[in-house]
Amino acid sequence: MKISKLKIDGTYLIEQEKYIDERGSFARQFCKKELADAGIDVDIKQCNVSQNYKAGVLRGMHYQKDPYPEIKLVSCFKGKIYDVLVDIRPNSPTYLTWIGTELTEDNGKTLYIPGGVAHGFQTLVDDSMVYYQIGEFFMPDYYSGVRWNDPAFGIVWPECENRIINERDNNYELWK
Repeated sequence: MKISKLKIDGTYLIEQEKYIDERGSFARQFCKKELADAGIDVDIKQCNVSQNYKAGVLRGMHYQKDPYPEIKLVSCFKGKIYDVLVDIRPNSPTYLTWIGTELTEDNGKTLYIPGGVAHGFQTLVDDSMVYYQIGEFFMPDYYSGVRWNDPAFGIVWPECENRIINERDNNYELWK
């Protein structure tokens, strides 16, 4: 695995190193030791899958509040998504910074997202599947989000004629 620091403090891009032969390919998607060697300590408590039927599905921007912040490893196992992170940690040197990157079934990229960083994505093709490895149990009373189009963040999403977003995600309050 190739592990690179990203612009938001504490976030990383993890790229698979594929071994290809006449049978196909093989790559390590997760290795606790390699992550620890890069300074990433994660104890996976649950894994989730998001199946998205259409291009233009927007999910986010989600996070879990203290004292149960979620650490996430996010990959796209089928299709293609534009994945976005926003640093909402007031004491972080990268507070209110956002980054976006494409995750696809072919590029083998995974994002490491620390607690206090909001996460969301928009599907770029029909039938995309997103895989989450999460370092905290889901705590509904601490689950929250920020508005995907909040001017405080200035996120530039890919153009989309028919964006599909649920009412909750579309109506989070603006960041204060």
